[in-house]
Amino acid sequence: MYTARVRANALALLRQGDSLSAVARATGVARSTIREWRDCEPRNRPGACPRCDDRPIDQEAYAALLGFYLGDGHIARAARYYFLRITCDLAHPRIIDDVVDLLGRIRPGGNVFIVRKPGCVDVQLNWQHLPCLFPQHGPGRKHERKIVLEPWQQEIVSAHPGPFLRGLFHSDGCRVSNWATRIVAGEKKRYEYGRWQFTNHSDDIRGLCTWALDLAGIPWRQSSWKTISVSRREAVAALDALIGPKT
Repeated sequence: MYTARVRANALALLRQGDSLSAVARATGVARSTIREWRDCEPRNRPGACPRCDDRPIDQEAYAALLGFYLGDGHIARAARYYFLRITCDLAHPRIIDDVVDLLGRIRPGGNVFIVRKPGCVDVQLNWQHLPCLFPQHGPGRKHERKIVLEPWQQEIVSAHPGPFLRGLFHSDGCRVSNWATRIVAGEKKRYEYGRWQFTNHSDDIRGLCTWALDLAGIPWRQSSWKTISVSRREAVAALDALIGPKT
């Protein structure tokens, strides 16, 4: 029987990155015992919550998933759990794959479901702890209630504005081609240029989008009451590189 102090020391060594074998040598405890101690920690249990159990979270994946949730996601209550659904257009299969991957990275070992609908799919994750990770969940539509990030969410987005913008623009955004004409040497010439637009009815969510664009150093303008546009050539190129195509 080992003392609580020996166990705490072994777990502390594991948290700092030492291997099972290295901890066994340092403490004189059998490797199998250390493994059992590690697996019994709340943070290492299947389904452990990053907020309740202090389990590490994939911050880059979370930032992107938060963007998708604020754009085309919703959380609802089932009998024994909550479920998160992100609605994706069937015309964008890579985005569907992206959302499936993000959900798997946020809850390793959890099952991700595809719910098919006419012209679209809902990518779904069931989990009791979804409100812990998305405290913006609440009754009614998102644009009818206040949407404010918690300080820990602000820290994650500040560190990973690109993935957050990917979630926003790949859900409630689009990339369009505009054109204009100019007279050059007496002849009318047509010029085409790309533009990203993010459209959302929530003032708060649009504000989060412009905040993240500022963090990434990408110029933007509000082209209508509900639409944020990125239209300068260099800004469009920067956003293209940051979030990738919407496909």
